[in-house]
Amino acid sequence: MKHLPDHQKGILAILIAAILWSTGGIFIKFTTLAPMQISFFRGLFAAVVFLIVFKSELLKANIFTFVNAGFYAAVLILYVIATKTTTAANAVFLQYTAPIYVLIFEPLINKTKYEKINIITIIVTSLGMLLFFTGKLSSGNFYGNIIALLSGVAFAAFLLGMRKNKKEHQFVSIFYGNIFVVLISTYSLFEIDTLSLSNLLMVSYLGIFQIGVAYIIFAYGLKRVLAVEASLISMIEPVLNPIWVLIGYGEVPSVMAIIGGVIILFAISVRAFILQSAVMKARFKNHL
Repeated sequence: MKHLPDHQKGILAILIAAILWSTGGIFIKFTTLAPMQISFFRGLFAAVVFLIVFKSELLKANIFTFVNAGFYAAVLILYVIATKTTTAANAVFLQYTAPIYVLIFEPLINKTKYEKINIITIIVTSLGMLLFFTGKLSSGNFYGNIIALLSGVAFAAFLLGMRKNKKEHQFVSIFYGNIFVVLISTYSLFEIDTLSLSNLLMVSYLGIFQIGVAYIIFAYGLKRVLAVEASLISMIEPVLNPIWVLIGYGEVPSVMAIIGGVIILFAISVRAFILQSAVMKARFKNHL
């Protein structure tokens, strides 16, 4: 990898990070721990990784850091609950509706007009979301789908907050978000009778690799690729997540969920590509 050009290193790093993120569903499904117990250990191990890597840099914080950390903590906890109570496909696809809420609320926050492409994207993805709630649903799946939607809303709030904050404070929010998760879910430890080695290994992996290492690799890659490239490559996560669960756990998502997920990811990807192309053309004209 050291002989690769910087751009290719960035693409490879984003790809590896997305693959690591995509493994969350299968390990959350397999562990017999409750959602809040999984959240505690995952957050604890992720926070330790950040402490080892970033050390004193984690002291660079402002008020936005902790607000964003709260949103991120909500994302982490809600995603685990959703994955445990509905299919992994539903949990990850509905979480990836976050850009839709950003498109809806960002103009309201920044007092700007809604762009035509954003309105079309919102309509198309909304239709995709509706497919998750069609057909027969057990009460558990319905509850899980609602939690997954809330996870997407929290993720959108986190993304909006991160845009408002300074770059040097942004990654620190990830660390404190995991600290918040640990504090919120500590009570769940009293409900554990015994912690098996297999459960410990799985939650260790989730914290160390699926969150900690994955984010560090992603941050490395993000400095070397265009934002649209990172966004599109990251779409591998919601695609692979239900595939790993299908192969390893035998969970089969509904046809409607698959169609809805494809619609959501396609609409978001097309919008990102079109907007980035417009930005690149504008830059090219400015250089002429």
